[in-house]
Amino acid sequence: MMRGLVEGKAAIVTGGAQGIGLEIAKLFFEHGASVAIVDLDEERAQAAAHDLSSIGRAIGLGCNVTDEGSVASAVSAAVDQFGGLDIFVNNAGITRDASLRKMQLSDFAAVIDVHLKGTWLGVRAASDIMREAGRGSIINMSSLSGKSGNPGQTNYSAAKAGIVGLTKASAKELAHKGVRVNAIQPGLIRTAMTEAMPPDVFAAREADIPMRRAGEAREVAGAALFLASDLSSYMTGAVLEVGGGRLM
Repeated sequence: MMRGLVEGKAAIVTGGAQGIGLEIAKLFFEHGASVAIVDLDEERAQAAAHDLSSIGRAIGLGCNVTDEGSVASAVSAAVDQFGGLDIFVNNAGITRDASLRKMQLSDFAAVIDVHLKGTWLGVRAASDIMREAGRGSIINMSSLSGKSGNPGQTNYSAAKAGIVGLTKASAKELAHKGVRVNAIQPGLIRTAMTEAMPPDVFAAREADIPMRRAGEAREVAGAALFLASDLSSYMTGAVLEVGGGRLM
C-alpha cells in the first residue's frame, strides 16, 4: 500500500472548519497526517474533526487568530495531542468589501488583523516549535487579489499582498533552521463565498480565466499538500498561483 505524502506528520489548519481550509485538512488526513482543525467557531471545528476521525487523528479547536494567547493555546493543544508539529497552514480569513470611499476604518482593520496579523502570529507560534525540531513546513494563504488588486478590496488586497512579503521575510529567517515557509495565491475558487456572488459577476470573472472555469477548493488543497510534503523539500519563500492561468 502506498504511503501518504504526509504520513505520520502533525498539521494545524486555521480556518479549517469550512471551504478551502476544510479541503486542505481532509486531504492532509487522507495522506496520513494527524490534523488539528482550528477555527473561530469551535463547535464547527469539532464537528468537522469528528467527521474525519473518531480515533484521535483529527481534533477540532477554537481559536481567534488575531489573539496571541489564543493562537499559542491552539498550537500547544495540538502539540500535546500529536507530540509535535510538522505543518502549519495559515488559512483563516474574512472579507469586508466596500469601495475606498465607503469602507469603514473598522472594516479595514478587521481584515488586516485576521489575514496579516493572524498569519504573522501563526508563523511565529509554529516556527517556535519547528525550529527546535529542525524541520517544518508553514503555508500561508495569499490571493491573486494581493497580486493584482481588486476594486472594493483595498483591505483584502493589501492584506494578501502583505502575506507575500511576510512569507519571504520569514522564509529567509527560518531556512537555516530547516523550516520552510511558502505561500499559495488562489484565484476564483468555488466556495460558499464566491457562489454567493451575482451569477453575471461570477460568469464575467470566470470568462477572464484562460482555463475558462473557476477552480475547486480541492485543487488549492493539492498545492498545499505539495508544499507540506517532502516533494517540495528544496522550496522556501515561493508563491504558487492556483488560478487557472489568470494574471500569468
